[in-house]
Amino acid sequence: MTIRDWPAAERPREKMLQRGAAALSDAELLAIFLRTGSRGLSAVDLARQLLADFGSLRALLAAEHDAFCQRHGLGTAKFVQLQAVLEMARRHLDETVMRGDALTSPASTQAWLTSRLRDRDHEVFACIHLDNRHRVIAFEELFRGTIDGASVYPREVVKAALRHNAAAVIFSHNHPSGIAEPSRADERLTSRLRDALALVDIRVLDHVIIGDGPPVSFAERGLL
Repeated sequence: MTIRDWPAAERPREKMLQRGAAALSDAELLAIFLRTGSRGLSAVDLARQLLADFGSLRALLAAEHDAFCQRHGLGTAKFVQLQAVLEMARRHLDETVMRGDALTSPASTQAWLTSRLRDRDHEVFACIHLDNRHRVIAFEELFRGTIDGASVYPREVVKAALRHNAAAVIFSHNHPSGIAEPSRADERLTSRLRDALALVDIRVLDHVIIGDGPPVSFAERGLL
């Protein structure tokens, strides 16, 4: 039985139109992207098989070209299409956060930082520079390190904030290990940066750690 033979309420496209994209499973969303299945498999069946092969939707989306194209039902054309979709999603988040409005949603800011930093295989320390109305001036990756950590120098952080004429900043870094819990070293570093920036009247609004699960916010934890 093909998807066309399914009840309308169970077909991924019709289900999306009636109930919205959030109502679909990972396999159903992937099936819409794939459009067609293969011999003996509907698009949904193929999607389920691919998710099982890669282990998760995230792993499939992060797969390199060669690994992606080795799977049955995929190829270079699908890889290119997928990369285009991912880049559009990233740019949509960029516009949401950096369109000039004041940052009023911690959730959207954290989602944007996750899209930028989560899948890095090395540690990156970044900063969102804000004006006195909390509008984004710039996003800047200040330091890069190995999977064991990055060396962050307060003097350079202060120089960057002054260069952008920032009134406030939001720090973020990723944990390539996948565990987003802040370490004692993270807490000490944040305190040093907060104190250094206070000397030039620049506020630290948050420090967001990105891992595999939900981001961890220092502000929400009461660590600032």
